[in-house]
This record gives sequence, structure tokens and C-alpha cells, in this order.
Amino acid sequence: MLPNSYLIVGSRAYGEQVADIRITDGIISEMGSDLEPGNLPVIQGSGLISLPALVDLHTHLREPGREDAETIASGSRAATLGGFSAVFAMANTTPVADTAGVVEQVWRIGREAGLVDVFPIGAVSVGLRGEALAELGAMAASAAKVTVFSDDGNCVSDPLLMRRALEYVKTFDGVIAQHAQDPRLTQGSQMNEGELSGILGLTGWPAVAEEAIIARDVLLASHVDSRLHICHVSTSGSVAIIRWAKEMGIRVSAEVTPHHLLLTEDLVSSFDPVYKVNPPLRSRADTLALREALADGTIDIVATDHAPHPHESKDCEWDSAAFGMLGLETALGVVVAAMAETPDWSWRTLSDRMSVAPARIGRAVNHGRPLAAGEPAHIVLVDPQRTREVVPAQLASLSGNTPYAGMTLPVSVTDVFFNGVHQVRGGALNG
Repeated sequence: MLPNSYLIVGSRAYGEQVADIRITDGIISEMGSDLEPGNLPVIQGSGLISLPALVDLHTHLREPGREDAETIASGSRAATLGGFSAVFAMANTTPVADTAGVVEQVWRIGREAGLVDVFPIGAVSVGLRGEALAELGAMAASAAKVTVFSDDGNCVSDPLLMRRALEYVKTFDGVIAQHAQDPRLTQGSQMNEGELSGILGLTGWPAVAEEAIIARDVLLASHVDSRLHICHVSTSGSVAIIRWAKEMGIRVSAEVTPHHLLLTEDLVSSFDPVYKVNPPLRSRADTLALREALADGTIDIVATDHAPHPHESKDCEWDSAAFGMLGLETALGVVVAAMAETPDWSWRTLSDRMSVAPARIGRAVNHGRPLAAGEPAHIVLVDPQRTREVVPAQLASLSGNTPYAGMTLPVSVTDVFFNGVHQVRGGALNG
């Protein structure tokens, strides 16, 4: 019997109709009612929801260079346990992924891990310094076939360099993913600028620092007719600019993180550095605007911005702590919790925002495919009735900087199939 052939019985595809799913040699070969298993292993899906496996367009795997925080293997384990079949690994490694050699190294290590497809993101500028373009064409032509380029962690603040990058990637249908943060307006910033930052005595991080860069870049993208993606949108003003840009036909897409959908700036009052993130947690009004924008498609996708850090980088005073939090294993449950009361939200909408659209933006052509005969068997099964308490020590990541410790999430990933291989069974890695 082939190791990637199964019959999933009785799950509800997209939370809708019950359907059996036959997987044959890594491909969905048939969907229907009362399918005969023959000699296939049977996976009981009664009460479960079947979806295309998730795709994360924004993950930090830290390797090479910071294997104390995460490795490609440990990040892949976290991803598959979270229901993902593909992740895009950001370029802010050591050395920076700004050459064909480094992106090929990341790609090959991901293939060796074999749990998810790891797509390297190439740097926009050499060394992430924002001074000269990196080897964009060489990375695109490499074995890794890079399609997404970002200096994430740093903003491409030079408008001329940003224009040249947008022009360059247009030649091979690439996309520039911008970390929208004006460096001058956020110098020394520690949290969202507002009344609370004044009370706590922390330097404020103004919304306009994000919004000004987005406004500039959508105009640049329009001028050169190229693809722009906005990372981790966090303010209502950013939503308004992106909505306008889409109405004007500008080729812009945008992402929101699970934590910006659920968590707000009030948590910073604890001075617990686990809540220190870039961009910062914003106001309740911003959070509600982000949820609405995700539901109506103004924001195209959810991306985790999974940012692992070693213990010493987070277990310290707020000013000295690193920015970032874990996201891969908890993303699905956090999004379900955050969007539960949002109108026009469904499992099919979630599937689009967390699988179909990110795969399309990143040109991951074998992922985000529909549950249908002839499609690759990248499938996640979700139990909508089984809650999950987040325990940092039980996470697959090498780091423990999750803001959801002790929180009970409303759903659980039970099974994940990657190219038909049963990677996760009963919520645990299979083998």
C-alpha cells in the first residue's frame, strides 16, 4: 500500500456538505458519498471539517544563523502541527538571504525536513541595509525559484530603491512585500502611540508611520504597474488606503496577523515583553477595522509573522526585549476566535484567506488548491468542538514566546496530509 493513499470518511468539506475523500498516491482521486475503501487505510472524519492545508506567506525560521531560536526543521514541525502545507521563510537570517546561494540553502534544508514546502523569500536589498538591490534576478532563477522579496524587519524606506525593486520584479511576475514602517517616525518606539503610551511612559509608535509608507508605495506600484504586498497591516488608516488603492485598480495585496486580529494594546500595561511586537498591538478600534477588512477582502490574507526568540531575548525588561511572537501552531484557532462574531465569515472564507489567497500571491501553484478530484492532497482536518489550551512547553518551536499561554482556543487541528502523507494524526506528529 502506498504511504500517501487513504480514505477520509465523513468530514464536512469547508464546513458544508459531508464528503468522503479518496487520496491515491498523493492526489485527491475521488470525492463523494459512501466511497468504498478497498485496501486503503480509513481515517474517520465524522464531526471534522476538511479544508485545503494552510499556507503562510510570512514566517521567520531563523536558519541560517539563529538556530538557537528556531531551525527550518523545528519551524516545519510547528507549521505542520498548525495545519500548514507551505511556509514562506523571511530573509532576515545570518547571513541574509540576499543571494541565490543562501535561498537555495534554505530551500534544500526545507526539502530535507520534508514536512511542509519551504519557499525562501529573498531580500530586496543587500544585507537588508536599504542601499542597493540584492540579486533579485539570480534568486528568481535559482533552484528555489524565489517569487517574493522583502526586507521584513526593516522598511525599504528609500523611494527610489523601492521603485527600482518594483520595476525589477515585474519582469518575472515577482512581488515586493513591504514592512511599512517609517524609520524616522518610529525611532525608539515601543508601543502604539496614544493615551496609554503616555500613561505607561513608553515611546509611542504612531499609526501614520505605517500609513505614510503604504500610501507612498501603492502610488509607486501604480506608477510602474507592478505587484506590491503589504506585510502585517495594523491600523484602520492603513485599511482605508489599501481599500482606496484596490478601488483604483492598483496591484496591491495585504496581510494581517492573528495577533493583530485578537490582541490589543491594553495588554502592554502588564509590561510583559511577550506582547512586544512589530508593528505594535493597536487599539480596539483598529482591531475591529482589521477584522472587517479581512472579511470583506480588503485585506487578502492572514499571515502569522511567526517570530521565535530565545528565552533571554524575551525574559528581560520591556525596553531591551526583542520584538515578535510565535504564531504557526496557534494561527488557526486564534483566527477562529477573533472572527467568530464577524458577519460574512465562514470556513470557506477562512480557507480563502489562509490557504487559497496566500498561495496565489506567492505563486505556490501546488498549494491552496480546492478540495476536488485531481488536486494535490494537501488537506487539514479541524475539530470545531475540540478546544485546545496553549501550553508553551508543548509547542514544537524551539522558542516559547507565545502571547496565548494559558488561553483556550476554540478549535483543534487533528490531521494534516502533505502530498497525501499523513503528517499529523490526532493532533500529534505521525511517527
